[in-house]
Amino acid sequence: MSVEFCDTNVLVYAYDPAEGLKHERAAEVVDRLWDSREGALSIQVLQEFFVVTTRKLRTPMPVAVARGYLEVLSRWRLFAPDGADVLHAIDASVRWQLSFWDAMLVTAAQKVGATVLWSEDFSSGRRFDGLEVRSPFE
Repeated sequence: MSVEFCDTNVLVYAYDPAEGLKHERAAEVVDRLWDSREGALSIQVLQEFFVVTTRKLRTPMPVAVARGYLEVLSRWRLFAPDGADVLHAIDASVRWQLSFWDAMLVTAAQKVGATVLWSEDFSSGRRFDGLEVRSPFE
């Protein structure tokens, strides 16, 4: 089974109808990954989703609504890092010249066996060994 990892920004767009076309495209990716059971996330993504949706949107979500979405998203394949993963991300940040947090996303995606990382924060088509970044907005 194929595994595809979602970055926080894709999830936020998928659940924020105020984002128009970005919402539609992100929702298509998230819906497909849910239906196929190929979606993967990390604890970091879940945490960021909660903070962004309840505090940083033009119209923040009520906490109960964001919590409900997280309850569903927590059923995806979920990566919880340990100390070795943090060390791996530090090495990855140096190797690929990434911020530590971006390196944690790449590490998480690789650890769950993902071949695709859905994000708008990296260059679409960029590769990290066997992991390819794709943007639903291109």
